[in-house]
Amino acid sequence: MTRFPSLTILCTAPFLFAGALGAKAESGFSFADAAGDHLDVQLNGKSVLRWQYAFDASSPERLHDTYKPYLHVLDAEGKELITKGPGGEFTHHRGWFLGWNKITTSSGTVDRWHMKGGNIVQQKVVSQKADKDSATFTVLLHWQGATDAPILSEERTFTLLTAPAPAYVLVEMKSELTALSGETKLDGDPEHAGLQFRPAANIDRLETAYTFPKADADPKKDRDYPWVAEHMTVSGKKYSVAFLNHPANPTDTPFSAYRDYGRFGAFFRTTIPADGKLTIKGRLLIAEGVLTPEFIQKQANAFTGKTDPTPAVTERPADKPAPKKEPKKEEPPAK
Repeated sequence: MTRFPSLTILCTAPFLFAGALGAKAESGFSFADAAGDHLDVQLNGKSVLRWQYAFDASSPERLHDTYKPYLHVLDAEGKELITKGPGGEFTHHRGWFLGWNKITTSSGTVDRWHMKGGNIVQQKVVSQKADKDSATFTVLLHWQGATDAPILSEERTFTLLTAPAPAYVLVEMKSELTALSGETKLDGDPEHAGLQFRPAANIDRLETAYTFPKADADPKKDRDYPWVAEHMTVSGKKYSVAFLNHPANPTDTPFSAYRDYGRFGAFFRTTIPADGKLTIKGRLLIAEGVLTPEFIQKQANAFTGKTDPTPAVTERPADKPAPKKEPKKEEPPAK
């Protein structure tokens, strides 16, 4: 497959201009751009989120590290990333990210979860705005097919709002995907597709747990949760992360929310008609310590416009990996 390193310049140039305008504000939201690599969203001069947008095909190693964009979350002090980047176990798990391991068009099926044989490349910044109450930016992404030609065009918008206590992050993602190569089927399975969040690699796996908005919940069978919360420990500090689902998203949606390494999210399976569009919306609430079901439900209602009461909940520790089987010892041949 032919690669075009010049795309690195194409996709980063818009932030050179945006960064020049994004001087740090003494109060409120602002942007700080590391040209060609990432854009930080800041609150009162402190980084809260990091949009990792670099694309660099100059070497196989750099291409591996930059083959798709994703959103990092920082700790409450704005110093340490609490989400995972490239490398380590499951290198394709990165921050808050979107993908499907089976995207099928008339030209065949590609994997834009593990990122085999193609990339997701930022083309430009569509808009960017910050003030004392919020920050929002929209980027145009191209999802490559089996060649560098895109099969999907996406406008992805992130909006960071002032988080209600005890949360310190409230961020919304809106994805508008357009089919460019005829009817496009987005498929896979709950472990390898959808909108998912991956904590940092130094998560304490023994302390990962999940809360579900249903009595006797079974995430491997249930569908269409309005929200799911994860409780995790990263760098010795406890956090809660609530994923808020939107009722306008595709339905019959399972949540993968049981891994001890903390990757969790919603798997949307659907088909986009030729030249049609798909919109997906979700929010993350992040806090140090614990977010209660009452708090999460209140924020879910604000997101969806509903007035649902706080549901009965199920709290479950993460699944423990099955013990590795010892290889059978070969018996010495009989004499």
